[in-house]
Amino acid sequence: MTLLTDTQSASTGPAAPPAEAADRADRLTAAGTAWAERIAADPGNAHLTYRVSGEGQGSVATSIRAGKHVFLVDEPGALAGDDAAASPVEYALGALISCQVVVYRLYAQALGIRVDEIDIAAEGDLDARKLFGLDESVRAGFSDIRLVITLTGPETDERYQELREAVDAHCPVLDLFANPTPVSAVVRKG
Repeated sequence: MTLLTDTQSASTGPAAPPAEAADRADRLTAAGTAWAERIAADPGNAHLTYRVSGEGQGSVATSIRAGKHVFLVDEPGALAGDDAAASPVEYALGALISCQVVVYRLYAQALGIRVDEIDIAAEGDLDARKLFGLDESVRAGFSDIRLVITLTGPETDERYQELREAVDAHCPVLDLFANPTPVSAVVRKG
């Protein structure tokens, strides 16, 4: 539950290497071309399976492994955590923001819309009564999510709205939030 005021900022952590516009355009074009060829050769190549694992640590923290990447997820003290890392719902909002950035870049390139910078802020409202079993009638997850996307560049507002519509139609993580996704779970004794 990290809430920042306008005058506060979060630690930025490790940064991605800087990308020049031309390099980014080349990489986006190459990736799009490679995927189009891969899928044209066999439509089954479009089906991806992501695997992530986690192990409980501390009070309620989790060490997450995604490929070669390891990161910690925790809760603030008010939710029984040690506040050693962002919470699961903050990571969910972060996943939404980062997926939006990817899809904005992909579709800006595909549509020939110049975007110099992308800045996205997300807010999500969550009612903790369900989490703690106090009211089963409320939703456990977010009841509302608000995104503010700031795009800088030379295009008209209409072109950026065209881009937003393309992104909204194609963003995988936005789709996860906007539509029901089947989830199955199996509990095993270790």
